[in-house]
Amino acid sequence: MYQDFQNHLNAELQQIRDAGLYKNERVIITPQSSGIRVATASGEAEVINFCANNYLGLANNAELIEAAKERMDSRGYGMASVRFICGTQDTHKQLEQAISDFFGTEDTILYAACFDANGGLFEPLLTEEDAIISDALNHASIIDGVRLCKAVRYRYSNGDMEDLEKQLQAAQKQRFRIIATDGVFSMDGNVCPLDKIYRLAQRYNAVVMVDESHSAGVVGKTGHGVTELYDLRGKVEIITGTLGKAFGGSVGGFTTGRKEIIQMLRQRSRPYLFSNSIPPMIAAAGLKTLEILTRDNSLQDRLHENTDYFITRMKAAGFDIKPTQSAICAVMLYDARLSQDFAAKLQDEGIYVTGFYYPVVPKGQARIRVQLSAAHTKEQLDKGIAAFRKVGKELNVI
Repeated sequence: MYQDFQNHLNAELQQIRDAGLYKNERVIITPQSSGIRVATASGEAEVINFCANNYLGLANNAELIEAAKERMDSRGYGMASVRFICGTQDTHKQLEQAISDFFGTEDTILYAACFDANGGLFEPLLTEEDAIISDALNHASIIDGVRLCKAVRYRYSNGDMEDLEKQLQAAQKQRFRIIATDGVFSMDGNVCPLDKIYRLAQRYNAVVMVDESHSAGVVGKTGHGVTELYDLRGKVEIITGTLGKAFGGSVGGFTTGRKEIIQMLRQRSRPYLFSNSIPPMIAAAGLKTLEILTRDNSLQDRLHENTDYFITRMKAAGFDIKPTQSAICAVMLYDARLSQDFAAKLQDEGIYVTGFYYPVVPKGQARIRVQLSAAHTKEQLDKGIAAFRKVGKELNVI
């Protein structure tokens, strides 16, 4: 049996290679930062990193590392249990309270990852009597969470409020309705129009759910996310997010919002009930991150300055850049193989990026996604822009 299946898999894999779409993992041999060393066929190379979610440059922050070390010494390495059996420590409860304070919400529940938070959100709350109205470009974790739920599914075009209103009107036949949206759409960098979504939710009696994974720590004057950007702090019923991006770049996710919703998730959310607690050292580093972000706005200010500087100069160079209000700069190339060739040539120039193509983005929408960080220096930004210009001219992109 397996030989036939093996032949089938090898044929499929070869088709992916022939199309130039095979994904190879590149190996980093230093801590994650704006400047890293990567393993190469001939040894190693120094590169400037423009493809990590390390928005605030905290992935190698000394304060976070020290907090993690201290908590590992005082609370151990791992919990060896799920939360409701014997896997809850004081650090977990402290982190949940700190996340609630950051977003202005009533309660928070931790998960191993935001993928689990989104995957375990809808099924405990809704039945076939209810409805989920989801943005067409929502993250795969939201899509999978919706699939696991028996609620009636509606979809609206990305950020299209006229289409959302039509779907809300159609969903009036259901008992309860949840509008689900990314805060920042990770492949484009655009921010959801949360103010308009919230007004429609009030008009059509719906609950709002926002995934702040790419927006928390990034969007808003002080980096408190899209609810800050639209002056809706504490008003959105459900927020999900991660510790794996701006909040230190490690692992761990969360859902924060109305207390009754969080209470129900503690009772019925399967990824929470059947997965080990995040390690104490991760929770401690998360606490330290939130302490740093509430201390002052220097990291957020630097990130915003870096983002504006890079995008302004990339547009001036002639690149096709998706409109963005985040730290994501989508350099549109449209052709999948071109995106791979462009990324490979940039690495030869010491610039570390990744080309994205179908199925991560729609067919014909291939791109290089540049992610800016507060850790990038002006010199690094200038080197990145110069390399893009050089390769762009070589490949007739600009």
